[in-house]
Amino acid sequence: MLHVVLYEPEIPQNTGNIMRTCMAAGANLHLIEPLGFSLEEKYVRRAGMDYIKDLHYTIYPNWDAFVAENPSKNYYFMTRYAKKAPSDFDFRVCEGDIYLILGKESTGVDKHILKEHLDHCMRLPMVPNARSLNLSNCAAIIVYEVLRQLGYPGLCAHETIKGEDFLECIE
Repeated sequence: MLHVVLYEPEIPQNTGNIMRTCMAAGANLHLIEPLGFSLEEKYVRRAGMDYIKDLHYTIYPNWDAFVAENPSKNYYFMTRYAKKAPSDFDFRVCEGDIYLILGKESTGVDKHILKEHLDHCMRLPMVPNARSLNLSNCAAIIVYEVLRQLGYPGLCAHETIKGEDFLECIE
């Protein structure tokens, strides 16, 4: 199972977009408080659209509570301070669930937590003068990198609502 963990997220639109990505990817979402918004805000609902009702998510009061309920050797952290790209990791060798952890928009994951997991920190390559990408874009990129490596388990590779031959039938 793939999990996305948001450590103290601050911007409701990012979280809503990540909710939508998690639902579409079949991933569970974990939110670590404090949250910089209410989950009832219209921006979260709008960004997450009607997908939120199908999303499995859990809220934790802090990092320690998350770790206590989800012990794993497969925590992977997105941080601008990492030295490896997501593609440098082989997620196929992971035994058990995989947790992709992204920090709050202003300061990221607590640096002491990152230091304890240096070998599982990743950074998206970008031009030298770019500090970071939008949090929801980072989440989507790393979720789909893991899924690509795993062969997109449980996901449908063709259009199901209008039919997989929809374009071929256009006159």
